Amino acid sequence: MTTTVSSGATTIVHTTAGRIAGAREGEIVAFRGVPYAEPPTGELRFASPRPPAPWHGVRDATRFSPPFVQAAPAHSSEDALYANVWTPDPAGRRSVLVYIHGGGWQVGAGSVPTFDGARLAAAGGIVVVNFNYRLGMFGWGLHEAYTDPVTGLAANWGLQDQVALLRWVRENAAAFGGDPDDITLCGTSAGGATAWQLALMPELKGTVRRLVSISAAHPWQPAFALTPDDSRTAYETIAHRLGTDPKGLREVPAPLLHEEWTRFFSGSPGAREVGSGREYRGPVLDGRLVTAYPHDLPTPDVPLMTIYNRTEGSFFTDPLSPSFPPAPPAPTDHAELREAVRGVLRKMTPRVDDGLVDACVDAYRGTAAPTGRDEELRDLWTEVWGDGLFRHRIVRLAERHARTGTTPQYVMEFAHPTRAPHFGTPHDATSKFLFGSHRLPLHAEQFGDGPLERRISRNFAELVSTFVREGRPRSEDVPDWPVFAPDRPTTLVLGGETVASVALTPKRQQLRFWDEAGCLPVP
Repeated sequence: MTTTVSSGATTIVHTTAGRIAGAREGEIVAFRGVPYAEPPTGELRFASPRPPAPWHGVRDATRFSPPFVQAAPAHSSEDALYANVWTPDPAGRRSVLVYIHGGGWQVGAGSVPTFDGARLAAAGGIVVVNFNYRLGMFGWGLHEAYTDPVTGLAANWGLQDQVALLRWVRENAAAFGGDPDDITLCGTSAGGATAWQLALMPELKGTVRRLVSISAAHPWQPAFALTPDDSRTAYETIAHRLGTDPKGLREVPAPLLHEEWTRFFSGSPGAREVGSGREYRGPVLDGRLVTAYPHDLPTPDVPLMTIYNRTEGSFFTDPLSPSFPPAPPAPTDHAELREAVRGVLRKMTPRVDDGLVDACVDAYRGTAAPTGRDEELRDLWTEVWGDGLFRHRIVRLAERHARTGTTPQYVMEFAHPTRAPHFGTPHDATSKFLFGSHRLPLHAEQFGDGPLERRISRNFAELVSTFVREGRPRSEDVPDWPVFAPDRPTTLVLGGETVASVALTPKRQQLRFWDEAGCLPVP
């Protein structure tokens, strides 16, 4: 049923599991903490998600659920599989944007103020949905002891949650004024990577109509994923330490399991009991949901918007950035630069000899524009970090889609600089401008809230929302944005005093080192 009942500030809609009451907030109606799956606790820990149990009466949907289990905040919980919906009008039939938060598959939540969908829903005339999914060892691993008796799956429970959420959205979009046949999937970082994977799944063909992949942390081994054997080793070792077996981990308190998982992957990657999962622990090759990683698969067969930040690495090298763990000290001389670069390369491969380090430093020095500033060493280190872990594969996959794909693709470099003493345009700068949250007190000091920042944010939101509604991005302050062609000026550069321009992909020469270095997969 899609009947909507409004009474003052309260709006009641019918979902497939029961009635919920949201709240009118200015131009939109917000529904928070709506269950899309049963709590994954007890026997459902390390199990495929189950549909939410129906309820009687009207369920309050005006407060966020807790985030999924993580180090902070303290109120995180396993009972966290809930969605949040912002809609201009539950009686309409609008395009739907489903947003997947990032956080290295370890942290984050739909309730984070950065991802509040109210402004984007109102300005774009679209329904915006975000949600929580399982994180850390509860969401991203593999062990046959957890083979689900219903689905036969034994891995990637967080990815399974995302599939369940998309099915829930398709079944319930109309209740919130959304069009179930017009769903665009969007995500940032880890969320951008799994959004890409979801768009490739045969079982979701027809559900995902368009894709916006932002700063995607495309998984590969050993950096962003565990091998199946290493995943088994992790669960078995932790179970042994706790005096049980893998099945027995279902009975261990969640905070203790999270603590043990964090301890297992602490310290230098070279000193751990396993060699993979060196930077993040994301999707594991399970032969069912994840049959291969993006560099070995076709690109998604839907219209694409591919976005990256100008200096992805400054999120990790700015000591004032909220990265976890905090940024190490910046290099101050050539010897320290070599060791800093070696540390980045070790995130990608266990074999880092002096020749590889020197080749990387020489390649980036050869392509950098000398400035004479003291920050040059820091900037080079930053570029190596951002290109090696993010930008290289994002750009190369975009180029491959341009060569072999059958759908239009629009590529953006987001380039609006942060405010000093911050520097560059760091990883995840985009979400602050897409959702208009750059103006919040927790972000304004770093990202700014002046007329230019509001103009950039308005254009960014309009580009994405027109793509969601029409399949082609446009905005009044932005020149015509062509379909991406690698050898022509077709990359939209958004940010700075000029607001927007169309150019050849910036800093292409820097990426050539990674094509031949042998420490990254080349799409």
